[in-house]
Amino acid sequence: MKIPQHIAIILDGNGRWAKAKGMPRNYGHAQGSKNVERICEDAYRMGVKYLTVYAFSTENWSRPKDEVDALMKLLRNYMKTCLKTAKKNDMKVRVIGDLAGLDEDIRGRILELQEATKENGGLNFQIALNYGSRDEILRAVRRLAADCEKGLQKAEKIDEGIFESYLDTHDIPDPDLLIRTSGELRLSNYLLWQLAYTEFYFTDVPWPDFTKEELIKAIEQYNNRDRRYGGVKEAGEDV
Repeated sequence: MKIPQHIAIILDGNGRWAKAKGMPRNYGHAQGSKNVERICEDAYRMGVKYLTVYAFSTENWSRPKDEVDALMKLLRNYMKTCLKTAKKNDMKVRVIGDLAGLDEDIRGRILELQEATKENGGLNFQIALNYGSRDEILRAVRRLAADCEKGLQKAEKIDEGIFESYLDTHDIPDPDLLIRTSGELRLSNYLLWQLAYTEFYFTDVPWPDFTKEELIKAIEQYNNRDRRYGGVKEAGEDV
């Protein structure tokens, strides 16, 4: 079985999963964060080199204040846990998104985490925080335009490679496989540029219940796709 080099995941369904169990939404988010650790380890053992998860979008600020506050508290705690996990598993962690929109103490913990893991040689783990793809593209365009004004770039020389160098994911390969859990069939402003040739896998399984076995199912379906033309391979064709 061919293992995708880079898997991106939209971690969906935490709140609905908790509600179905008669628990508050924040309980679902807490369990979902624990599952991130398990899937990181499973993915790396399977041979995945890059894993990018959508943890908090630019649109999530519109959620009820108590839920946002709980998510920020969970994020603060997760930064500590992730540092320990990264050290144990030799994981290199990077956060993408508009970090300027986060509280100063969270930004500090992110910088500490990235600095402490930058030389690690295991899984490359990207966390999308305060991230929206349109926002990322606009930020990239502004920086590129500023460099054109300074004479560092010439408009007529701009190509895909130059533009990509201004994105948050500038030195990360594009995802081979996108997984979205909990039954939704949309991208929700996630990695719009980077997913141009990515295979999509949607499952009704909510994120807290997404296991190694579910990950294998996604990769098996990925193997049944025809990457040459973007279609599904005919039955019996070599994968």
